[in-house]
Amino acid sequence: MKVLSTITEMQTEMIKHKASGKTIGFVPTMGFLHEGHLTLLKKARKENDIVVLSIFVNPLQFGPNEDFSTYPRDFDRDRKLAEKENADYLFYPSVEEMYPQKSSVTVTVHERTDVLCGKSRPGHFDGVATVLTKLFHIVMPTNAYFGKKDAQQVAVVEGLIKDFHFPIVLVPVDIVREEDGLAKSSRNINLLPAERVQAASLSRSLKLAQSAIEQGERNPLNISAMIKEMIENETDAAVDYIEIYSYPQLQPLEILKGTIIIAMAVKFTKVRLIDNVIMTID
Repeated sequence: MKVLSTITEMQTEMIKHKASGKTIGFVPTMGFLHEGHLTLLKKARKENDIVVLSIFVNPLQFGPNEDFSTYPRDFDRDRKLAEKENADYLFYPSVEEMYPQKSSVTVTVHERTDVLCGKSRPGHFDGVATVLTKLFHIVMPTNAYFGKKDAQQVAVVEGLIKDFHFPIVLVPVDIVREEDGLAKSSRNINLLPAERVQAASLSRSLKLAQSAIEQGERNPLNISAMIKEMIENETDAAVDYIEIYSYPQLQPLEILKGTIIIAMAVKFTKVRLIDNVIMTID
């Protein structure tokens, strides 16, 4: 596995592989890899000739009161995990390499961002879309792999690829969970021991909601109330939001039909967790 830290080196390698007709699978991350990331790498390895993992903690997607400086980082561990999954390249640029000067052009996302996490994080998805636009041009992937845990991000990336005509196939990958159902996340290490036990209620509440829908419930307000009641009864967390929308359009629904997302965010003492379920209703 080659570790590259400059844009010029990365583009030179990718141009060479593209010219020889090889497919490139790309897994963009902010590092501190967990099993969810490794699942993306495994899928990319199965489906492509060349696999690229990027690790870049992107300052543009952090707000003024968010955790850029404290975001967990462990490059040596990440490098070993990437090697174990047979990645061909690890792209590890510095902030100065990616943003050598103040950008004269950035990307602004107009749709799918005023709900869920985007509602409380203005500018976040502008930062995501800007850095992905840069990374897509640097890596030139055939296929790009994203986890469904951040389903709003997947929806935004779908729009980015479609609107800017990137010749890239977006590959959404199912959420990877702990044995008790908690969605794997780099931030789970910040849960207090008691909170870690309580956090399993997030996925249980989604399963309860899914079951109610399968039994005929079609009122989104009833589903949201059901989820909120379970979380408030079983955890000490504060509910940030519980929302239900069409997917990937992220439009409100009066009656549940078609493909929908049920998404939530809850705040524990030191960490905010998100989870969701996407389902199709006949």
